[in-house]
Amino acid sequence: MHELALMEALRERALEQAERHGGGAIRSITLRVGSLAGVELEALELAFAVVMEGEGAAPVQLKIEPVVARCFCSSCAKNFEAVDGCCECPGCGRISHHLVAGRELDLVSLELE
Repeated sequence: MHELALMEALRERALEQAERHGGGAIRSITLRVGSLAGVELEALELAFAVVMEGEGAAPVQLKIEPVVARCFCSSCAKNFEAVDGCCECPGCGRISHHLVAGRELDLVSLELE
């Protein structure tokens, strides 16, 4: 379960940032997670709960902003949703080699006490 390692790294980064900005307790963490990021959201949430346990009197909330995979078709000059990771353009049927979004795994924000 590599989600546990990801959440441990996230915890360290979040604690560093909290200390850098006054040392308040972390109340929530917002992540942006692409549909092709290679993580299971349920496993990510479980790992987060395990890793963040005991970080304060109140539990830390995890907020996830899902990002749908999108590709760019150079033939049609349009972006399109990559349904199930398939990069076939619905307009012309060509396979796109330009993934525009969907691999994100970003720490977006922290809410501190």
